[in-house]
Formats: sequence, C-alpha cells, structure tokens
Amino acid sequence: MVVSGAGKRYGALQVFQGVDFEVGERDVLTIIGPSGCGKTTLLRCIDGLIPLTEGGITMDGEPITAPREGVAMVFQHFGLFPWKTVFQNVAYGLKLAGASRAEIDEKVPGFINLVGLSGFEDYYPYQISGGMQQRCGVARALAVEPRVLLMDEPFGAVDAQTREILQFEMLRIWEARPTTMVFVTHAIDEAVLMGDRVMVLKGRPSSVHEVIEVDLPRPRDRSTLLHPRFAELREHVWSTLMKEAKEAEFKV
Repeated sequence: MVVSGAGKRYGALQVFQGVDFEVGERDVLTIIGPSGCGKTTLLRCIDGLIPLTEGGITMDGEPITAPREGVAMVFQHFGLFPWKTVFQNVAYGLKLAGASRAEIDEKVPGFINLVGLSGFEDYYPYQISGGMQQRCGVARALAVEPRVLLMDEPFGAVDAQTREILQFEMLRIWEARPTTMVFVTHAIDEAVLMGDRVMVLKGRPSSVHEVIEVDLPRPRDRSTLLHPRFAELREHVWSTLMKEAKEAEFKV
C-alpha cells in the first residue's frame, strides 16, 4: 500500500497534507501524534470511507477511492451489532461477501477460537466485557482474511489492565496470522510494542514528522517491555512528540 501526497480539507480546515508512506506485506506501521491531528481521518481515507482532497492511496497499484475487498478495520468503540450474537457479529463480513452458510459455519469457529472467545458464540455484546467485545471486533475483521488490517485506537475504550492483555493477545494473533497492519494509537508504549515502524505526525495541519524504525526482535511478549532497546525507542518517540509540541507552542 502506497500513500503519496495525501491531504484532507474540510472547507477552510486543512486536517493533514503531504502525507507520504508505504506499508509492505506483513509490515506493521503504528501511527501516533497529537490529539486532533487527523490520525483517524487518515485511517478512514485509507479504508476508502472518506475521499482525499489531494494526493492518492493505492493498493497493488490500484487507487483506493471506496471501501474495497482485502481491507478491514477495527474501530475504537467495538462497532458490534447489539442484536447479533458473537457468532453472528464475527460472521457479518463473510455474509456480506456472499459466503455460504456452510463456509460461515466452517470458518467462524476458528476465528472465535483464535481470539479466545470459544464458549461465548451465543452471547450478545451486552453479556460480555469490553475486552471481549473488542476481541469479537478483531475476529470479525480477521474472518474476511484481509490483506490489510486497519486498527483505529482499538484498545482505547478499555481499562489499562485489559488494554495490556489485549496488546499481547494481538501480538499472539499477528504471529499466528501475519497481516499488513496500520495501527493508530495515542499510547507511546503501544506504538513501539506493536510496530515495525512508528510514524509520528505533527499537529494540524498534520504531516509526517518522523518515521522511526523499531528494531526489536519478534515474537514480542512482556519481556520486550524490559528490553533496553524498548526504553530507548520509547524515549525517541516521546522526545519527538515533545519537540513537535514545543514547536507548535512557539508558533502560537
């Protein structure tokens, strides 16, 4: 996937401009930046939900101008249908894609098991915890076997303990089914832990401040947080964000 010269404007408000980056096969790019800098808007443009004002986004050389097969998104606030069970929510994307009942019955249990929800197939969202709801959202996205998985602050709506559990669950899932991923977050530790690269955005109008290579070995687990290089990378991302914040304050 290639994003080149991407810009988005709403009337007089320039949200982001001149955004350039590439995401390779099975590459994980995390995106972090100041609140309100357009991270979610950029992700929705990548998904084809919102049109760019300038520049372009391509996948396999084909422009993305509308939602397309092979790209799936996990939202911050779960996005589950409250009237559907866990099984039905996970099956939703497959059903939209025209999968047969037999295919759905064959595939869905495997993805439910992958995210640790076996035994909860017939539960409704209100009957399970927030962390379990987000696992269901991840399973729904993975069930369509996307080539690119977009994650919009997927663990931002859960408590700190659940967030950490979900981070390591997502790392485990990625190791089992490596997928190209663009992961938006506001948490520095999460950006470093999850990514192969961390893209730091400037404030509005947003653009790319720096792309930081994360040279931590995979697979990653809790011991990664104690790695000296993790601390160095975390400090690098933090100082880059603080430098941008000070520059923005000086401009004001």
